[in-house]
Amino acid sequence: MLFYDEIETATRAEIQEIQLHRLKKTVNHVFKNVPFYQEKLVKSGVSPDEITSLNDIRKLPFTKKTDLRDNYPFGLFAVDQKDVVRIHGSSGTSGKPTVVGYTKTDIDNWASLVARAIVAAGGNKGDVVHNAYGYGLFTGGLGLHYGAEKLGCVTVPISGGNTGRQITLIQDFKPKVICGTPSYVLNIAEKMEEMGLKPDDISCEYGIFGAEPWSEEMRKTLEDKLGIKAVDIYGLSEVMGPGVSIECHEGQNGLHIADDHFIVEVIDPETLQPVAEGQDGELVFTSLTKEALPIIRYRTGDIASLTTERCVCGRTTTRMSRVKGRIDDMLIIRGVNIFPSEIERTLLQVDALVPHYQIHLTKKGSMDNIEIHVELSKDVYDTLADGNLNDQAAVLLKGKIQHMIKSECLVSAEIKLNKPKTIPRSEGKAVRIVDRRSETVPS
Repeated sequence: MLFYDEIETATRAEIQEIQLHRLKKTVNHVFKNVPFYQEKLVKSGVSPDEITSLNDIRKLPFTKKTDLRDNYPFGLFAVDQKDVVRIHGSSGTSGKPTVVGYTKTDIDNWASLVARAIVAAGGNKGDVVHNAYGYGLFTGGLGLHYGAEKLGCVTVPISGGNTGRQITLIQDFKPKVICGTPSYVLNIAEKMEEMGLKPDDISCEYGIFGAEPWSEEMRKTLEDKLGIKAVDIYGLSEVMGPGVSIECHEGQNGLHIADDHFIVEVIDPETLQPVAEGQDGELVFTSLTKEALPIIRYRTGDIASLTTERCVCGRTTTRMSRVKGRIDDMLIIRGVNIFPSEIERTLLQVDALVPHYQIHLTKKGSMDNIEIHVELSKDVYDTLADGNLNDQAAVLLKGKIQHMIKSECLVSAEIKLNKPKTIPRSEGKAVRIVDRRSETVPS
């Protein structure tokens, strides 16, 4: 079943016709109602009347997260406040969130797109959906909630945290679909294992995971521990929220973008020029149907690639690869660029470790240094003499992990072995990077 079969299987020409019509409408909307965009377009020498083809989108200026903060709270809204029915936001380093607003039509469109996403993941009307995404200003919880209800699912708004109660409700309500950040759902899965529960003891068949980058190795871990198919969902509050794109359960090979609601580009983050299909670059989104906060060429900071090849599931929409990482999460260690998800992919190949880790950044003299804190499985830890993390077996294991990181990630790292259950577990988004460089005074 496809929630909107006509658009999801449309020809490329049909999709582009819809996109161009809606792009023109959106550019006129922001030019008329958002002083920020009016000024940007005038400075760029672009008139809304000049948008006559999809290629003309490249004439339009980019929007960055700092633009939302500079216009905090409602400076980028394109409708009167009386027409706004909800506000969401994402927290930022400055303490102020980037604020986004929604009209009733925006909420209805968002719900429909998430309903479409749940179907792609394998869900259907009447399914019980266990929603462990956080509720509140974060768009994850309410985004999945309204989409599940739109589809006609039985929605369990458990939110994040209180893992014991999560497991009780999973046992009692027998959900088919579980939603949450991969790191938190992994926490749930491990607690189930501690209780002696096996995949066959629970009813879940599909998992919809997102809000943080995660590797193929993490997917396999979640699928094995829960007996599910795990799919990646993508979205960010500035563009809409979850449901911008999602993997299908048939292919699990790229996330289907809602082409009728968004135009996606991939650019070189340095030159700002488009890259070829299939090449990695920074994702840039333009909204096509948003009323309260339309967004023009929003630089997401997320690194991925695109393909327009038809999927095995039959959908013809543009697919994006899974996000490799964020530009601002990229680590530069002694001249080597690396994303945390690349380190995760390597660590999860080591059977002696559990899939929890932290990357600590320190200083050695004037040079950046990386420590990777990993956690031994209980079975492996129990084989160490008196639990000694410096015995010969532990030293050999550290050497093996160091070699793998150097070989696969091209960076030299110190490996810190930890006892079982000592690395913090996620109750939402995992804290993967601990930057301690300011604690060390260069010599």
